[in-house]
Amino acid sequence: MGNREEKRNLETIPVGSLGMIALEGCRSLGEQIDQYLVKWRAERESEHKESLAFAGYQRESYLLKSAVPRFGSGEAKGMILQSVRGTDLYLLVDVCNYSLTYSLCGHENHMSPDDHYQDLKRVIAAVGGKARRITVIMPFLYESRQHKRTARESLDCALALQELVQMGVDNIITFDAHDPRVQNAIPLHGFETVQPAYQFIKGLLLHEKDLKIDSGHMMVISPDEGGMTRAIYIANVLGLDMGMFYKRRDYTRVVNGRNPIVAHEFLGTSVEGKDMIIIDDMISSGESVLEVAAALKERKANKIFVFATFGLFTSGLEKFDNAFASGIITKVLTTNLIYQTPELLKREWYVTCDMSKYIAYIIDTLNHDSSISDLLNPNERIQSIVAKYKRGEL
Repeated sequence: MGNREEKRNLETIPVGSLGMIALEGCRSLGEQIDQYLVKWRAERESEHKESLAFAGYQRESYLLKSAVPRFGSGEAKGMILQSVRGTDLYLLVDVCNYSLTYSLCGHENHMSPDDHYQDLKRVIAAVGGKARRITVIMPFLYESRQHKRTARESLDCALALQELVQMGVDNIITFDAHDPRVQNAIPLHGFETVQPAYQFIKGLLLHEKDLKIDSGHMMVISPDEGGMTRAIYIANVLGLDMGMFYKRRDYTRVVNGRNPIVAHEFLGTSVEGKDMIIIDDMISSGESVLEVAAALKERKANKIFVFATFGLFTSGLEKFDNAFASGIITKVLTTNLIYQTPELLKREWYVTCDMSKYIAYIIDTLNHDSSISDLLNPNERIQSIVAKYKRGEL
């Protein structure tokens, strides 16, 4: 984001004293964000520094202490250990951090997304309406894959959004929502879904030398019809062609609650000899993305790079190790927006994309009630980093 961005010109009065609460599952990300905010605000020159409106503008940390202690029965309560009265409050929560545990009648229980979401509500309840404004930053949107009703089934994501709004949350910021239309559940409240396109491209360019970024040598692939918009955006900003796979299902049978996939059918021009960028919102087990990679290899594709905002890796890393060993994938890039295991971070095929600086920009700008439109559209930043790469300056 260079020095041009580093000094965002925020001359307006802050909405309120800035406060962040990072729930336990989001602690390390929260600490990284905090470091950026402390640094920028210490350096920021403003003639209003001494005025009352800027009280507490420069602090050693914007993270407020909170706790969610558990009873032996597994029940809990939210506690806030510092004053939040009048603060512009940002809550950070990672509902995917299964590494946290609590004791349930002597058993060790791993925290599920439900537990994290419940803890978020506990902390909001502990605020008790005393904050000036509450923004929830929930990178992996809770229940976002349950976004539409196709049978007699619950609409969990919509319910969660409405519940947060009813509790007094003003804005919800998420990343790469599975389907952004879920915001229709709360049409009168703030909902932003942010794309990490720039961070992916930056990660790729920093880790791969000698890529030829043009439509003759590279293509963007959507692994299914649902993720088309992501692929179209990357293809457009990089000037590449796009291809997509669709799943051919057997609608006469039901296996594990769904119609089994018979084949992945490809739509698009020839991939022969070209490098591939497969882009998706999440890697869950990773099965479908690896099947797509294998199908592209059969069609004589060259290197294959996988971009996914959330790397859940619910079935472990072995499949990816094997795919890497057999040359099916070259690199997998996911963000640090959700919990990453130490094993994942050590993998040769893995590149992590740090989102903390980007979130710090968003918080800093929103606290001044300034527009984040330029942050949400990274086209300019993408063009400049690609130009640098082509000049050999990266």
